[in-house]
Amino acid sequence: MNDTPGWASPGSAPSDGREPGASAPADRPVPAGPAEQPADQPGQDPQGPGSQWSKEQPPPGQWSTPTGAPAPGQAPPPPPPGPGWGGRPPGGGYGGYGGPGGPGGYGGPGGYGPPGGYGAWGGGWGGPPPAAKPGVIPLRPLGVGEILDGAVSTMRTYWRTVLGISLTVAVVTEVAVILLQGLVLNDTETTDALNDPSASLTEISRAAGEVMLSSGAVLLITLVGTIIATALLTTVTSRAVLGKSVTIGEAWRDARPQVLKLFGLILLTGLIAVGILLVGALPGIVVAIAGGPAGAIAALLIVGILAGVVVTVWLMVRFSLASPALMLEKQSITKSLGRSTKLVRGSWWRVFGIQFLASIIANIVSSLAVVPFTLVGAYVGGHGLTGFLENTNADYGWTFLIITGIGSVIGSMLTFPINAGVTVLLYIDQRIRREALDLELARAAGVENYGAGTPGTVPGS
Repeated sequence: MNDTPGWASPGSAPSDGREPGASAPADRPVPAGPAEQPADQPGQDPQGPGSQWSKEQPPPGQWSTPTGAPAPGQAPPPPPPGPGWGGRPPGGGYGGYGGPGGPGGYGGPGGYGPPGGYGAWGGGWGGPPPAAKPGVIPLRPLGVGEILDGAVSTMRTYWRTVLGISLTVAVVTEVAVILLQGLVLNDTETTDALNDPSASLTEISRAAGEVMLSSGAVLLITLVGTIIATALLTTVTSRAVLGKSVTIGEAWRDARPQVLKLFGLILLTGLIAVGILLVGALPGIVVAIAGGPAGAIAALLIVGILAGVVVTVWLMVRFSLASPALMLEKQSITKSLGRSTKLVRGSWWRVFGIQFLASIIANIVSSLAVVPFTLVGAYVGGHGLTGFLENTNADYGWTFLIITGIGSVIGSMLTFPINAGVTVLLYIDQRIRREALDLELARAAGVENYGAGTPGTVPGS
């Protein structure tokens, strides 16, 4: 049974407030019945003063249990309620055997207590009342589908704000990337050096350094756009949980004080991940510097990097809720990491599974938008699909960059809300489970009389 305060357990006392078989009050005479004296011995006249027994008593041995055959002229008892206790038996209370209060059972036509009996909760014991839902999610522990649906519902319900933020950030980011690739990083000499088998070690090293620099610049621009979109969409999603809309300007004013801290948080977690991978590869690097055998170097590098990847994934999942903690609780960088660790503790696999599923969905949506534009750009750029598949480092010019940029904008416009929404809702769900955040959310949303009879954890969530 649900032990949540406000719920009444079954088997409550009858409507007169006394348990069956309890002693009567002192000011009420106790009836003396046939069970107290044998029928063949003289006793108190059943019709005497103070007696509450009827003057016409059935002869001994003629009592029948409720489950026996009905007496002539008596209607048969109704069948028991169906599975799930979802409804009331016909004629009133459970059993309907004509107890005190009329044919409906104890307390009147409705069964126990007021009319309706246990059916007063909307159809019987069908379960607790539904949780309050002022916004995109119900205020209770969430299932996986409810978290994903909440992210999509936020995008659908507040599409002007959500898509406005995502489109603006995606366009600005992609324009910067296209200009950087077309004006600065479009160096055919670098591509030729990497594709030339006879190139010297110096030429290959210089070309590889330029590729890393260009990739790092593109990654930095993309990271800046992702952080800004995440900061703004975190505010929008948190308001959507309360059923309140927010404009782009309001979201920016609320998120702006924490944006620099969010940059620091992302930078710190990135450095931690790189440091762990370097530590894992360190034994192989040391053996390589010492001139050890190639087989041992390769084995140490593979094992060390794999171990580093495992540790990095484990740690990044523990830190995955730090971003909403920093934005919504106005925490510092280190305290937000500690908050995330506390919220994820004991639920690592659940948090990992939900985020992994969300990332798969986001990548599928992004691919559906990006891949067609990439193929069209390769075809229109003059190299054709065969040339695009055979030489991915070819210079496709501005036409290719612009067309693929349009696809990237569409993909980012759809994936930003999914990633940010799932992270925020997962953070809220963990706080509901651990800290009863639903009570505060209900008060903030203006839900009246919330807290009495709030359902517990969703089964299977």
